Order: sequence, then structure tokens, then C-alpha cells
Amino acid sequence: MKRGILYGVGVGPGDPELITRKAQRIIAQAAVLAVPDKGSGEKTALTIAGDLCFNPLTDTLKTADGREVKLKEPEGTDFPPKGFEVKDNGYVAPTGKDAEVVINPGSNRLQVLKPFAAWDGKELIEMPLLLKAEGKCTTDHISMAGPWLRFRGHLENISDNMLMGAVNAFNGKTNSILNQLNGKYEAVSAVAKQYKAKGISSIVVAEENYGEGSSREHAAMEPRFLNVKVILAKSFARIHETNLKKQGMLALTFADKDDYKKVREEDKISIVGLKEFAPGKPLTAILYHADGTEESFAVNHTYNELQIKWFKAGAALNAAR
Repeated sequence: MKRGILYGVGVGPGDPELITRKAQRIIAQAAVLAVPDKGSGEKTALTIAGDLCFNPLTDTLKTADGREVKLKEPEGTDFPPKGFEVKDNGYVAPTGKDAEVVINPGSNRLQVLKPFAAWDGKELIEMPLLLKAEGKCTTDHISMAGPWLRFRGHLENISDNMLMGAVNAFNGKTNSILNQLNGKYEAVSAVAKQYKAKGISSIVVAEENYGEGSSREHAAMEPRFLNVKVILAKSFARIHETNLKKQGMLALTFADKDDYKKVREEDKISIVGLKEFAPGKPLTAILYHADGTEESFAVNHTYNELQIKWFKAGAALNAAR
């Protein structure tokens, strides 16, 4: 670009018939501010000069009385010479492993979180289907926000909202699933708690992009707390899939998405192949139908060696202890 020619104007500063010097300066200043790759100091110099070709290192400016002056190169430091002054770190430093955290046992908002149990080394056999979710199932369907957020520090209480927004594929209703212990339709968390009380693990089946939305950790912690061992979906939202892995759960996908249709309401489901659990090696799901028939199919996973250690330890935190 020739000296004095302005972006988008095509008129030099020596063309008084077409544009005044003042107008040129205004246009130049606006153009300088619109250039994204200029530093703030360089933009300031170009704005003062009113000339896009002004070089503050070599060029001079004329003052009102005709003197030519150069701009002084700005000075600064990368860091404060005396360091950063921090009066409040924003946290209380830990005192060590032996420190006791005291929580009021009567609190409904805070609860001591006990480590999840490690994998017992056995296959997951004949788990009752807890829920077959139909359609979209976001983290808000899994663990609703709003008034429930006051229980974020109390896993047992916040787990009462588990999957209450998910649609049951068998009746089209939310928070209404078959309890295989008594044949009644009850809330998802209520059924899961009854299974857990009897030492029964359960499984959830879902469709595409399970767990999309906000990266809500409780959407993975609640099923884990209520003894849901497996989420079997057509596909997962990436962050939620990782959250499930961190909590020691199995996040599995149908090798053939049409196998979703095979799952029936009264099914008991086994996941086998865990004794040879390895990256890239599919597992097998076996459906035990109420009429006595069985079906089996392959299920995939994306676990790496470290994530398999998380599963075997019961959670990523357990593996890190």
C-alpha cells in the first residue's frame, strides 16, 4: 500500500478536492482499530499519526508549532518488581491426611462421601433393567438442576432426582418405571434404592448422545451411588462418557444400534467379558427375557488402560489414593 492511501478509500492525503485531511485522519483511526493483529501500543501510535503507514520507531510527528517529534518507546515489566501481593488465597490449605472433616450428621445438604467399592472381579450377571430411555437424555434429564442444587453436597439426597426427566420407552412417561421386585410402577430413584438395599446391581439403556449438555458430575455420581453399574447407549456425549468412567461405571455402546430394540421391559441383562477387559476388545451383553428366551450381542467401549484401572479400583479417585 502506498504511503497515505487508506483502506477502503483509495484516496491519498494529497487529494484535497476529494477528501479533507481531517476526514482522512478519522478514517485512518477507525481502520487502525479494526486491524486485529496490531498490539495496543502500535495501534495508539497509528491512531495519533492518522496514517496507517506510520512507523513509530523511525517516523516523526509535527506539532502545532511545526516542530518534529518522535514518540518515546513505551516501557514496562513482565511482572511486578516486588511480586504479586496476595492477602487472601481464597482457600484454607489442607493440614494433612489425618485431619478430620466434621459434618453435622443431621445435615440434609452435606454428607460424608465414602469411596465407591472396587470391582469384585466378577462378571455382571442378570442385572434388572432399571430404565430404557427413549429419545434425548441430557444431563438435566439425568440430574435436574433448580432446587435440587442445594443438595449438591449430599449425594444421597440429590440422588432422589436421578433420571426423573428421562422418558420411559415402554410407557412414554417420566419418572415411572417397572419395579421388577413387586411389579409396580414407581419413581426411578425409588426403584434403584430398593435394588441397592437388596444388593442388586442394575443397568440403564439409552439412545443417541446420552449425557449431552452441561458437564454435570452428579449425572454420573448418582447412578453410581444407587448401584447402577452400566449405561448402555447408542452413543455418548464425550464429557459425560468420561465422567461415567471416572466414577467406576461401564459406559458401553451397541455395536449394532438396532439391538436397542431387543431390550424388553422385564429383561435381566448380563455383561460378560470383564475378566479380559482390554482396550479395543468388545464385551458381550446377554438379554434374559421374561418368556425364558435369550439374546446376545456385542457391545463396544472406549476405555484405555488407565480408565480400566479406574473401573477395577471403583473410581478414578480410588486409583489415585
